[in-house]
Parts: sequence; C-alpha cells; structure tokens
Amino acid sequence: MFEGKPYFYGTGRRKSSVARVRVYKGTGKVTINERDIDDYFGLETLKLIVRQPLAVTENTGKFDIVCRVAGGGVTGQAGAIRHGIARALLQADENFRPALKKAGLLTRDPRMKERKKYGLKGARRAPQFSKR
Repeated sequence: MFEGKPYFYGTGRRKSSVARVRVYKGTGKVTINERDIDDYFGLETLKLIVRQPLAVTENTGKFDIVCRVAGGGVTGQAGAIRHGIARALLQADENFRPALKKAGLLTRDPRMKERKKYGLKGARRAPQFSKR
C-alpha cells in the first residue's frame, strides 16, 4: 500500500510493549498490525491516546500512520504507539518539539512491573501470617 513512499520513523515503548511507527503524508488513516485502529482497539480512550500527538500538533487528517506493535496489553500498546508517533512527527518537523514536549509525549513512561522477590507471593505480597 505504501511501498516506496517516503516516511518518517519512530520507535515507541511503554511497559513491555514496543511499537515501530511509520508516518506518511496522507489523509489520517491509522493502521495497527495491518488492521484498522477501530478493529484493533475497542475502547474509545485508547484510540484517543493513539491520536493525541496528531491533535497536539494540529495535524489530524494530514498523516497516515502504519505501525507494528508487539508485547504487553492494550493500554501499554496504545502508549507505545503514541510515543512512536510523537517521535516520528519530530522527524517530520522539528518545530513540533515544544508542543509535544509540553504535552509530555516525548518522554518514555518509565513505570514497569516490579519483579517478584523470593519468599514472597508477588513483588510485595507476603504469605499469610499464622500465629499458631
């Protein structure tokens, strides 16, 4: 579909999700893992998260987005795609930086799942205490 067309690239990450995003000049179509955004994400909030960088830079309907995302759950994937789109838009035009930075879209969300510790049932959950 987009073979040979020039594009801008960005890699987005959140939790354990990684998104490889390509931004093409176009009409505003968003394709995730070769599926339309409406098929991929059921919740309207997730679609809003994905389109946030375009809204902040006032580019809704000016770019087509094609991305591959793997790992994690739907919220992590939406966050990773958002991060990737923001980075790709920065490649497209450096003048978007202040708006994207102010909205906090260029910062990779550092929150990760805490590892399980030995002797505990989870990261912090201790086994139930028994007096006798």
